[in-house]
Amino acid sequence: MFTSIGEIYEEVPCVGPETKSREVDKIFKSLPNIQGIIVKTDESYFALVMKTSFYQVIGNQYGYNLYMGRPIDLIMNKSPLVLDHMRPILEVSQLAMERPIEELYDYIIVTKEDQCLGAVSIQSLLLAFAKIQKETALLMNPLTGLPGNNSIDHELAKILDVERFSVLYVDLDNFKTYNDTYGFKKGDDLLLATADVITRNVANNFFGHIGGDDFVAILHHHNYEEIAGNIINDFSRTIQGFYSDLDWAQQYVIAENRAGHIEKIPLVSISIAIVTNKEQSFVGIQHIVDEAATIKKLCKQQQFSCFITNSPKTLAK
Repeated sequence: MFTSIGEIYEEVPCVGPETKSREVDKIFKSLPNIQGIIVKTDESYFALVMKTSFYQVIGNQYGYNLYMGRPIDLIMNKSPLVLDHMRPILEVSQLAMERPIEELYDYIIVTKEDQCLGAVSIQSLLLAFAKIQKETALLMNPLTGLPGNNSIDHELAKILDVERFSVLYVDLDNFKTYNDTYGFKKGDDLLLATADVITRNVANNFFGHIGGDDFVAILHHHNYEEIAGNIINDFSRTIQGFYSDLDWAQQYVIAENRAGHIEKIPLVSISIAIVTNKEQSFVGIQHIVDEAATIKKLCKQQQFSCFITNSPKTLAK
């Protein structure tokens, strides 16, 4: 997937400011597919002549006689958009659309260490932008906008080579009952609130959404206890706002269990299964996933928010 303008630029002719307009005319006629020509005025300064602007000037009643035999610097754009090749496509798209309306379709000049590489057309920029948006959508969870399963697998593969890591598998207990009782809209709102809680507490670490009420955070350290504890405390403060006063006061809802029987079912709690290489090594992603599944079963046996780790298997609530 393209990410920077250095991956989508095209080479275009470059001339000096003393070049006569008739020479520029010859270049445009000999290369009908190019939209513009770059003018290099000194070591690190560039100007631009777009084909449409050039012929608007040359093509009027007096323009041909006035400019055709004179240097191109009389009609070139002396302040085009000039950007380094590493600038992200999404950022460049925003900058391009902020230009004056008469320059919206002009080339964007691409440089590297003050040397001109070429130019990016608006067509190429918009096509790359659309491709990024499409591929990003495939990688993100549609509800939370968090990285989805492909991104999670990619991040898990990377941690196998790091010295320290902790993987937090987070899910909600009794979430199905909440959905059945309060409806899918409130259920989605609870998932979004849960995502916000985890995001606040994992800071700049990777955080993804597997789907449903399952999330994953990946830490490149072993300070997982404090983070897991903060997530539980934050969630405990948040969850009250998702229940009626009666349900919160009695700490259960009357609902149908998975066997189809009506019973008192506890309110939603949060479980965190933590897999870390603090005292255990792993040979692959599946090894990590299998260990997490074992710990997750232990979490599900509790009737309260908790986290359990593999190093050693300790319970905290």
